[in-house]
Amino acid sequence: MSATLLFLAPAATISPLFSTLKEEGLESGLAESLRGALALIQKRRPALVFSRPRLPGYRVEELLAEASREEGFPPVIVITDKGSPEEAQRFLEQGAQDYWLEPLDAEKIIAATPRVESPAAAAQKKSPYKMQSFDIIGKHPVVSRVLALARQVAPSKATVLISGESGTGKEMFARFLHSMSDRAQGPFVAVNCAALPEHLLESELFGHEKGAFTGAIARKPGKFELAHGGTILLDEISEMDLGLQAKLLRVLQEGELDRVGGTESVKVDVRVLATTNRSLQEWVEAGKFRQDLYFRLNVIPLKLPPLRERGDDMLLLAHFFVDKFCKQYGLARLDFSREASDWLMAYHWPGNVRELQNLMERAVLLAGRGPIATMHFLLDDDSWTPEEEAAALPLDADAEPLAAPLSGEALEHMLGGKVIPLQEMERIMIMRGLEQTSGNRTQAAELLGISVRTLRNKLNEYRTLGIDIP
Repeated sequence: MSATLLFLAPAATISPLFSTLKEEGLESGLAESLRGALALIQKRRPALVFSRPRLPGYRVEELLAEASREEGFPPVIVITDKGSPEEAQRFLEQGAQDYWLEPLDAEKIIAATPRVESPAAAAQKKSPYKMQSFDIIGKHPVVSRVLALARQVAPSKATVLISGESGTGKEMFARFLHSMSDRAQGPFVAVNCAALPEHLLESELFGHEKGAFTGAIARKPGKFELAHGGTILLDEISEMDLGLQAKLLRVLQEGELDRVGGTESVKVDVRVLATTNRSLQEWVEAGKFRQDLYFRLNVIPLKLPPLRERGDDMLLLAHFFVDKFCKQYGLARLDFSREASDWLMAYHWPGNVRELQNLMERAVLLAGRGPIATMHFLLDDDSWTPEEEAAALPLDADAEPLAAPLSGEALEHMLGGKVIPLQEMERIMIMRGLEQTSGNRTQAAELLGISVRTLRNKLNEYRTLGIDIP
């Protein structure tokens, strides 16, 4: 059954996520005032509420105060583009469930949303071990070995330490392990150990009792309790303070925890996964990580290779992401030019799979009808050739020059030297198309290389956000 999410934030921040969330069966509402938010909450009872700390005439403290007074009020997650540990602590003490930094990630929102499943859907399930959207793309021998080991240990309760460079897919492998385990129907809870200071992270992990500290107006279960019967992921475990590491070790060894301010231990049944982009062995030798905790976490080590060492997997992943974004934006299937494929294979990929995913989304939006050329990666070396420019964004013979490729200088001028979100670039190009065709939807769709239906859907989305359409 579908769940509803409510956002209190500027429309431009949230609207790019709506289509992805809708594909996952999540309906999204938008409010810009406390009054509007409370009306939607009473009407729709959203599963989660995401709120900026402040909007014109509104402060999130007002919403958190309402939440503390009303039983059954949906959890509130504070989202901000300029956060601080002090602000995070203040809002969490006032009752916020979590504190996230923007830009928001649709997959993270989906993972955090409690889903209500209908009895019919549950009856149709063939296996509790269905991988859902957590299939791992790759045929390289190193990846195959890691996958084989992951499948072998997934049914156990053994702790797994997943290491690798940033962007190699460590959290995806953690979700894969969870989905392949006998805990797949239980919760999956991820905690970023680098995002919060020690005293606040302790409360997040283990919970606190009412009155444990200033602002603790009610008992709050920690992430370990929320993950009971399922899996908890401790992301970037190397950043955890030494004092808190000792408390974590007790949970791993004894299966019980103490809430902050509590007097009784709480039993928990949780499978623990941890990720790190550092060498924990070197961290231990430097005195920055407890050796006993390292041994306890490193029962099953999974080391993920960087993208540059995965050979042809890079092109497999590139095609996977291109197909994904073509479907998401309602575009025809795109392929790569030979030069683009060669460049992808030769590039070093310091950001690994995450960088590749972002680059493919950019290329899909800029390529029009394709094929994808190196110029659509917006390289900084100004290496476009006349042939690439002529091949990019092909037009009908009598079409206006809207979709002709922009030179680096022209694009720089149009954006005023700023880097803007791809969804905003998409909206700009759609508006240009309508302007150059005097509002003719059919002609504008042809120039943009999309279907008329897709164009109409985009325009309807913009109208709901209060954007004037010519």
